[in-house]
Amino acid sequence: MPIVTDSEGIRDILTRYRRIAVVGLSSNPERPSYDVSQFMQARGYEIYPVNPTIAGQEVLGRKVYASLADLPVRPEIVNVFRRSEFVPEVAEQAIAVGADVLWTQLFVVNDAAAKRASDAGLKVVQNRCLKIEYHKHGIGEIAPHAEGDA
Repeated sequence: MPIVTDSEGIRDILTRYRRIAVVGLSSNPERPSYDVSQFMQARGYEIYPVNPTIAGQEVLGRKVYASLADLPVRPEIVNVFRRSEFVPEVAEQAIAVGADVLWTQLFVVNDAAAKRASDAGLKVVQNRCLKIEYHKHGIGEIAPHAEGDA
């Protein structure tokens, strides 16, 4: 899979995939990870918080998991709010759980991890904000998964 940089590819990801694991989601409403996740959740995306330091707690009304492997469902998008040097580990976890997309937030770039994930078949978006891209591409609200969809 190529590394996605074009508007058409970004729009396809935002309209096709709805289940987002947010690695590094903070419980602090003032943090960008919280703001972006709350925004996406309000528009019909399923948010699965991943943060080992607050695992077992709730953020945005959702249980926080220690790792991608602990999630009760397969994430479609793995949104990374960790520093660039931590992306290789997250990429390996995303590959292992069968995610469709590895997405790193603004200023988070690791070309080696992006290539590894891309070579493993994931779509990869680096250095972009889900919320900004959602606005930029005029994505409308989406319907939640029907009961039993996975």
